[in-house]
Amino acid sequence: MPLSLQKLSKKGLNVYKLLLSSLYCIILIFGNLGLVRFSSDNIVYGEDKAPSYAKWGKLAVQKTKQKYPNATIIDYLHVGRYNNSDHSTEKFKLWLKDNSREFGVFVEIKYTTKTEEAVKITLREIPK
Repeated sequence: MPLSLQKLSKKGLNVYKLLLSSLYCIILIFGNLGLVRFSSDNIVYGEDKAPSYAKWGKLAVQKTKQKYPNATIIDYLHVGRYNNSDHSTEKFKLWLKDNSREFGVFVEIKYTTKTEEAVKITLREIPK
């Protein structure tokens, strides 16, 4: 059954509209990529800004190594910060391995909030 000229031109017109709208979408999508600035200035690296507890974490690790010189620290967790009016306490949980024994140690560092001077450091082994 032959197609009439009118149907062919109508079908051709629809294909033409489809191609134009597809081309328009491609231009919109890829054309706008020029507006987006890909720059390394916008990338934030984790090592650029240390967490607020980093200073106390280093001290916790240092004191733990002093108390357990033969052990290796295999895990580290900042449990949290507890504040009151003039003092703050940072709490850490460290996991250690000494020969065949693995155990945890809680380290609490109490310090004066204004001066950030350590007042008391407590190490407590976690019972199994």
